[in-house]
Amino acid sequence: MDERRVGSPSSARWAIDEIPFRELDRDLVRHDRHLFYGVVAASFIEITADLYTAGLVEFYRGDDEATEWLSQQWEPEELQHGAALKRYVETAWPEFDWNTAYGGFFAEYSRCCGVDAYAATRELEFAARCVVETGTATFYRALSDMTAEPVLKRIASLIAADEVRHYKHFYRFFRRYHARERTSRLVVARTLWRRMTEVDAEDGLIAFKHVFRVANPGCEFQPGDYRAFRSRTRILARRYYPVPMAVRMLLKPLELSPPVVRLIVPPIVSTAQLLLRL
Repeated sequence: MDERRVGSPSSARWAIDEIPFRELDRDLVRHDRHLFYGVVAASFIEITADLYTAGLVEFYRGDDEATEWLSQQWEPEELQHGAALKRYVETAWPEFDWNTAYGGFFAEYSRCCGVDAYAATRELEFAARCVVETGTATFYRALSDMTAEPVLKRIASLIAADEVRHYKHFYRFFRRYHARERTSRLVVARTLWRRMTEVDAEDGLIAFKHVFRVANPGCEFQPGDYRAFRSRTRILARRYYPVPMAVRMLLKPLELSPPVVRLIVPPIVSTAQLLLRL
C-alpha cells in the first residue's frame, strides 16, 4: 500500500490528529452494515484522489492557477478525507481488512479514470466538476445529520465544509472559462445532466463490490447486493438528503438570473423530494 495516500496535507484547515478517535462509540455503529458499506466505500474513493487529480492536471495543462490549486490544495485535502475515513473504519470495525479490499478496488477503478471520461471542453469539465462536488458535499452533509456517532458526525461535517469550498473553486474556474467560451446554457445543462447520471454509478458500484467481497468471505457478489444497498440509501435520503442545497448548487453553472432561480427552485425541490419517495 502506498503510504503517500494517507498523509495529512499541511495546507488543510483541519488535521486528522485533531479527531478524537479514542472517543468513538462503537456500540452506535458496529452493527450498522449500511453505514459500514457507505463509509468504507467513501474512504476508497476519497483516498484515490491523486489518481484522478493527475488526469485533471494534465487536462488543464497550461492553466497554472487551476493546476496549482488542484495539486496543492484540492488533492491533499481529498487525500486527508480518505485518510480520516480509513482511520475511522479501522477504529470502528477493526476486523475488516481495509488494505485488501482497497487493493482490489484500486486495481479495477484505476482502469476507469482515463481522459475519455472528461467533458468535451475545459469549461464544461469545470461545470461537470461542480456536479461531483455537489454530490460529495450533500452526501457528507446528510451523513453528518444522519449518524448519532459523534466522531463520525464531526468528520462528515468537516469534509462537507471542505467540499462546499471545493465547489466554489470549481465554479469560479468555470466562470472564468465561460466568460471566454460562452457555451450555450443548453450545452451546459446537458453536461450537468450527463455527469449527474454518471455520479456514483461506476465508482460507487466498484467500491461497494470490493467492500462486500472482503466483508463476506465465501459469498459471491451479486448486482442485487448493490441494488439493495442503493434502495436503503434512497430510504434514508428521504429524511436526510439536503435537496434544497443540492438544487441550488446544481443550478449555479446555468447562470440563471436571481428572479428565475427564486421562481424555479421551489418546484424543482418539491419534485426531487417526491421522486425520492417513489
